[in-house]
Amino acid sequence: MATSAHSFSRRPLRIPPLPCPFPSEINVHAAEVDAESHAWLAASTMLAGADTIEQFRRSKIGLLAARTNPTVPRDSLRLINDWYNWLFAFDDAFCEGELMAHRASMLARALPPLLEILDGRRKPDPGDPFGTALHELIERISDTASPAQVDRWRITVKEYLFAQIWEAANREVDLIPTPEDYMLMRRITGATYTCFALIDVGGGYRLESEEWHHPDVRALSDLACDLIGWDNDLISYAKERGRDKARHNLVTVLATHRALALQEALEEVANMHRAAVTAFVARRAALHQWASPPVRRYVRGLEHWVRGHIEFSLGSARYVHAWPSGTRWPQPV
Repeated sequence: MATSAHSFSRRPLRIPPLPCPFPSEINVHAAEVDAESHAWLAASTMLAGADTIEQFRRSKIGLLAARTNPTVPRDSLRLINDWYNWLFAFDDAFCEGELMAHRASMLARALPPLLEILDGRRKPDPGDPFGTALHELIERISDTASPAQVDRWRITVKEYLFAQIWEAANREVDLIPTPEDYMLMRRITGATYTCFALIDVGGGYRLESEEWHHPDVRALSDLACDLIGWDNDLISYAKERGRDKARHNLVTVLATHRALALQEALEEVANMHRAAVTAFVARRAALHQWASPPVRRYVRGLEHWVRGHIEFSLGSARYVHAWPSGTRWPQPV
């Protein structure tokens, strides 16, 4: 059972570049929607106190929505932005909180009300800000999406919620998962698929079930999900190290189980990033031989997500300011 933590050395760390061939774009409604969505989040009482509200404002999570969904209409961007804010707030309160995040049984007992709200079997209880906001979001998604799209999104959210119990169980026994276990679960714990399920909804088109489950589409979705998760782990390592020993972080997982120094682990994550980009481009070429216009639009949405996530993360105070002074950052790609 691996439980080690890794310290920052006195030598400056170098954050390796994350080359990405996909274009960098941003939604024209970015600033106004970010402000509106932040006001919605602050009014929801999901955030505890003025300091946390201000921290979220500085994080500019709306830029993540705007960069990963650069072509969607304004109303769609607002819905997506609100969902991202819900996820970040839930992550901070439930998944990184001092008490619940380290007690799998406590977290498990907190999930049934959210699951029932997701299924439309109950209304949120008074004083439950996360349930209230989730209920509102489901209604807004249902107003825009087809029943099949809503079900697809609902399933991905349930998977994400259940995966948090796995993380809490690891924290409870101070366990750093193996690379194999971690890379499998990272696709679920990061909630990325809940966002992928809104790509066609936000774009105003529909991916049919057989297209969503096609092997080429699934492979590209998994590769994009891996890239986003691994890139996030690399950039957010310093933040996560301060609160959770970064045990659910690919940098820590590789450093622990493969006996790598911290800088070596950072470089290995970057190597994995480059290999995944190459695999994505190759698989995309095969997909274009048969893909319908909605599938092509969805794949472009995956590309927006990969590149947009990098651009957001490298500019976010949520991650960058947690690193030691002197850390060397890559030049824009």
